[in-house]
Amino acid sequence: MSEQTSPAPGVSIVVPVLNEERHLEDAVARLLGQHYDGPLEVVLALGPSTDATDEIAARLAAADPRLRLVPNPTGRTPAGLNAAIAASSYDVVVRCDGHALVPDDYVAVAVEVLGRTGADNVGGMMAAEGTTPFERAVAAAMTSRLGVGSASFHTGGEEGEALTVYLGAFRRSAIERVGGYDESMVRAQDWEMNHRIRESGGLIWFTPGMQVTYRPRSTVTALARQYLEYGRWRREVVRRYPDTLSLRYLAAPVAVAGVAAGTAAGVAAAAGAPSWLALGWLAPVGYAALVTVGGVVAARHEGAEVAVRMPLVLATMHGSWGFGFLTSPRDVASS
Repeated sequence: MSEQTSPAPGVSIVVPVLNEERHLEDAVARLLGQHYDGPLEVVLALGPSTDATDEIAARLAAADPRLRLVPNPTGRTPAGLNAAIAASSYDVVVRCDGHALVPDDYVAVAVEVLGRTGADNVGGMMAAEGTTPFERAVAAAMTSRLGVGSASFHTGGEEGEALTVYLGAFRRSAIERVGGYDESMVRAQDWEMNHRIRESGGLIWFTPGMQVTYRPRSTVTALARQYLEYGRWRREVVRRYPDTLSLRYLAAPVAVAGVAAGTAAGVAAAAGAPSWLALGWLAPVGYAALVTVGGVVAARHEGAEVAVRMPLVLATMHGSWGFGFLTSPRDVASS
């Protein structure tokens, strides 16, 4: 008598979408093209886009009944995720983005790891890939310890328990247990909900077998804005959960403060203040040397056109994140 196997569980993929006309069609094609034996649906939560995103989404939904659309009037990511989850049907909920490109075995791997580990959320790596030299430099920085620290979903590592993961595949029961995403967290909402899941006794699991292609920001301005917001909202996480503060999160703010103070001291010495203040120049000069040498090492396989952009990219990421952390207003979650 042959052994009976359990049917593959149904999977709901939820995607908040805003101004994604450039990537949406490819992203949805990857999601609907999953090599997975169980039932699958994709729910897009449509924010108030100002490009052709809604038209593209409507055309795609008309062509495949597995794709459903729900409104997200605020356009904010956590609200869109909650709306999509509420409209979805299955016990496994995979969180994705409108510009993320997943491999065709992504869902199958997620379901296997959920079942094998008993985790409440499993996820893998944010595999940044750029096309222009600047984007490639950002990608190299985002996958290096000098750029983003030691988070496994950025830099890789062994499979195991984690504080958070990129995107993720959840048990619906875990999402319901903690009340879903906190809609006041415009950024860092994934980290915040994973923290609540862990506090409720759940397990968050990292596996390098789940990789998502991520498209980095294409300009200095866009990169600076992104990391400024990251810093502002990481400070809000620390306000809410002070025990989560770590040296890794303080590295960029300390660097910003140190470079600013050292530069001010050096300028003061040049203007006639005590000469020993000229030692302050060691801070900005030392930091410049760090991001130059470290950037070249991080981009050693990318060629000269990427390597020469690395100091600017690293300084933008560190400076924007650190400044955002230091200046984050206490009412950031209500603004």
